[in-house]
Amino acid sequence: MKAVLTSKMSEICTKFKLPARFGIPGPNIWLEMDEYTKYNPINLGVGFADFAPPKHVTEGLAGVARSDNLLLHQYTKGFGHPRLVNILSKLYSKLINREINPDTEMLISQGAQQALYNIFNGMLDDDDEVIVIEPFFEPYEPMIRETGAKPIFIPLRHNGSNTGGALTTNDFLLDKKELESKFNSKTKAILLNTPNNPLGKVFNMEEMQMIADLCKNGPTLPIADEVYEWLVYKPYQHIRMATLPGMWERTITVGSAGKTFNITGWRTGWAYGPAGLMNNLKVVHQNCIYTHLTPIQEAIAMAFEKEFDLMINNPKQCFFYTLSEELFTKREFLMKAFADAGVNPIQPQGGYMIIADFRNQSTNIDLSKETGNYKDIRLTKWLARNGLMGFPASAFYSTENKLVAENLIRFCFIKRDEKLCAAARVLHDLFSKIQ
Repeated sequence: MKAVLTSKMSEICTKFKLPARFGIPGPNIWLEMDEYTKYNPINLGVGFADFAPPKHVTEGLAGVARSDNLLLHQYTKGFGHPRLVNILSKLYSKLINREINPDTEMLISQGAQQALYNIFNGMLDDDDEVIVIEPFFEPYEPMIRETGAKPIFIPLRHNGSNTGGALTTNDFLLDKKELESKFNSKTKAILLNTPNNPLGKVFNMEEMQMIADLCKNGPTLPIADEVYEWLVYKPYQHIRMATLPGMWERTITVGSAGKTFNITGWRTGWAYGPAGLMNNLKVVHQNCIYTHLTPIQEAIAMAFEKEFDLMINNPKQCFFYTLSEELFTKREFLMKAFADAGVNPIQPQGGYMIIADFRNQSTNIDLSKETGNYKDIRLTKWLARNGLMGFPASAFYSTENKLVAENLIRFCFIKRDEKLCAAARVLHDLFSKIQ
């Protein structure tokens, strides 16, 4: 009987296999690395804070839950809770120096990733091409392919000019001629993630203008993934694509409450842009989740109202700015810990990730017992087995460019100081033994 049931189940699974548009599923590196938590390493592999968000944010949600306003527990407007779209439109109207209509030019989503899903499915068709700058946020590629469109990859390349001292993400550039060669009649969009995850590069004005000019020739839609917009370290500045001349009318920008307030589990993001472009996103949205969580949106709106007031009247107390100041110290501490261990960290200009280059140490490490198609995966597993968890950087590159990352591991530094200190001790103890 068991054999018959097994055979029948196999027959059913074969009939209902994953649709071809999703491609052939390969090994899930996230699940692979999760297996290594059994060694109880110091975990800097996951991209979220392990300390509390601002108190007024969590107290706001508690207040919403206890509110006598029963409508806060029911559906809200499909394209965004009124209180939230109103404060976000007020904030971004100031930041991009033009009036944003909260009803027609703003959409609240189930995390920034769902905003991207809305954009891809609302804008892309079979045989369209989307330029993706590497390294990139891993879900970009499958979400693009699911629409029938094709991602066209271009890596940021080390310019070779820094022959001494620590590398920074400013040493990784787009080659202008190479970028120009990626644009053609099929190019529908280009994904611009600044600050970049996982590299932490903040694109400067010259780079932004180069991309903008190429988009205007297309026309090509710039999809501006700006979820780390507040996490930029001095002296660098975040430049919003929508503020460049002639770019508002052709740009859709994505943001994240999770990255803004250290509340990634609240899964709230948004997209904003001209009404004519936003209509496509709204069609996808209303036939997907219809509306996001009402109490979460209410609490986030309250948080933004408070921070907007501080931004105007007392910026030194505004979380938009204080978080990056706190993270600057954490970044510098972890950079030094890597350098002291003989590992070359790449200093990020923004975000809360550091990519570290282990090439100088990897020749001294026996990776023969580790599994993985790429060296960085084996390195990451070896490191986790020995007390420190990062994440292999090849996950953020296309198949054709994964070897670029063969010695690179990503680490997250938005962690408590004691965890970063423990990571530094592991690095010191581990590499002092094998040098």
